[in-house]
Amino acid sequence: MVNALKNLFSKRKPGIGIELAPERINIAQLRKQGQGFKLVTLHSVEVPEGVFQEGQILDPPTMAELIQTALADKKIKATRVATAIPGAAGAIVRIIPVPAELDERELRDMVLNHEASLYLPFPREEADVDYQKLGFFTDEDGIEKVQVLLAAVREDVTNTYIETFKQAGLQLDVLEINSFALIRTIREQLRQFSSQEAAVLVNIEFESTEIAIIVDGVPQFSRTVAIGMFQIQSALSRAMNLPASRNTDLLKGMTIPTAPVDAVRSGSTGLNPGMAAMMRVLGELADELRRSIDFYLNQSNNLEVAQLLLAGPGGGIGQLDEFFTSRLSLPTTQVDPVAALSLEVSEEIPAVQRPGLGVVLGLGLREV
Repeated sequence: MVNALKNLFSKRKPGIGIELAPERINIAQLRKQGQGFKLVTLHSVEVPEGVFQEGQILDPPTMAELIQTALADKKIKATRVATAIPGAAGAIVRIIPVPAELDERELRDMVLNHEASLYLPFPREEADVDYQKLGFFTDEDGIEKVQVLLAAVREDVTNTYIETFKQAGLQLDVLEINSFALIRTIREQLRQFSSQEAAVLVNIEFESTEIAIIVDGVPQFSRTVAIGMFQIQSALSRAMNLPASRNTDLLKGMTIPTAPVDAVRSGSTGLNPGMAAMMRVLGELADELRRSIDFYLNQSNNLEVAQLLLAGPGGGIGQLDEFFTSRLSLPTTQVDPVAALSLEVSEEIPAVQRPGLGVVLGLGLREV
């Protein structure tokens, strides 16, 4: 990825963060201000159906044109860009142990040319891979090892991203994975948890939800499920006999009622059909979260889940945190990337929109 993922963990010169999604392009430009940051530009434009799907750019020329138009709208002159690939594109994140005595050259060869092939669901020669050394530890046999964070995406996917930004006249500095950008944005919030506590990052996007289990600020487990804002709204529209729409603003203005779990499952909530249908889909998402958490905990010793963190455009739905708290018996909160970064803004950003800014602000941070 630009040797594509090679710049994943490096620092680059100033530029802008651009997040690509099925329904929108989000752009953020940040500037260092004292001990914090100032939001210089935040802009969003709609993406037509068929241009971007499941984390992949299906129509690069149209996407490039949309990016150019978005930059022109705000008279943005920066040409260096950080962007990210959603988990829906098949992005792989793994923690792997390797012998501690390897020098840097040996480590690189082992991780990129040997270990990577063991963890990828596609041939190694078709993948772009990068890695980052983490901490040292001693395994159960008393052998010192180092943990390595491995990230990989199919090369055809990364090549399309590179070509799209090239067509838009932009230099792609950083191509990373959505969850990394989001973690960067809320890093201080994640530091409240101990090394024996896991935070579950639930990034509810347009057509899917990315689930990442974070320990010590590092994703230990990740999974993408095909339930997002579009699926929730579609259920609502069908139940209310409304026309299908890709505009999810209606959802962002709604508040989830606090109905008992059994009532939601049985459908005896006393709610209107649209809200009942919407809550059934949210219940399915909660069940997927529970499966992911149980799967991870069954393989982890002496670890507990301390909190669910809701992010993404769906993370700001009113009282969704209370719904998941009730459904999963786990403390849940909606993230606020603006507050997490102590970000100075010229115009107030509504609370319902803030959880959806985590990725683009994290990308913007890479370019400060």
